[in-house]
Amino acid sequence: MIGHPFIELQSVDSTNNYAMAQVHAGLAFHGTTYFSYEQLNGRGQRGKSWVTKPGENITMSILLEPDFLRPMQQFILSASIARGSYDFLIKYFPDDWYIKWPNDLYWRDRKAGGILIESICKGDKWLFAVVGMGININQTRFPADISRAISLKQITGKTYEVKKLAMELCNSIGTIYEQLRNEDYDKIIESYNECLYKRNELVRLKKGNIIFETTIKEVTAQGQLITVNGMERSFDLSEIEWVFDE
Repeated sequence: MIGHPFIELQSVDSTNNYAMAQVHAGLAFHGTTYFSYEQLNGRGQRGKSWVTKPGENITMSILLEPDFLRPMQQFILSASIARGSYDFLIKYFPDDWYIKWPNDLYWRDRKAGGILIESICKGDKWLFAVVGMGININQTRFPADISRAISLKQITGKTYEVKKLAMELCNSIGTIYEQLRNEDYDKIIESYNECLYKRNELVRLKKGNIIFETTIKEVTAQGQLITVNGMERSFDLSEIEWVFDE
């Protein structure tokens, strides 16, 4: 079961780094979850840092053994984790949650959480996936350069027991992980697209030095973003960036 064992750490540089070290030492197995009250050097997508106030947010890494998938199917795992996280969040506030491609968790136009998956593969066999998760729970003040951050407490006005919510998040991810094991890939991608941020809306994206407007259509099972602007176009994550008004 995901979240068993649930290992509490007082402070680490990064829960993903810690989990990866445990894997290489042969001390971890599927479902093991490392939850830390303080993360000194959390990491996000594209080499960005994940800044969090000690004791106020979910910072954890889940170890999975997705040996029923091939490494090239990483996005279907990413989509599953994102959708499981979305299902967890709507239990506490049912409206205005979205998954921003590829796997950020947004409330309206503000970021509440993110996911970073790192893999250990051998040939075409996927041995381990370390799923790092950061979700803002009780923090109400963020650094000035993180203007788009928001927490569950800011949304609901309530204070939460972070460890309890982290364990509930494990259960939510476990539920959709079983769908993944059962090869319900189409259903997972469909449910992912149902809550896709800015779907059917005009957005601004940046490719190289060019900023352009286009309409978000959907995301494929391979993780490509499909947009429409007179004609359909597809983009890999490394190709484009979102452009937001400050």
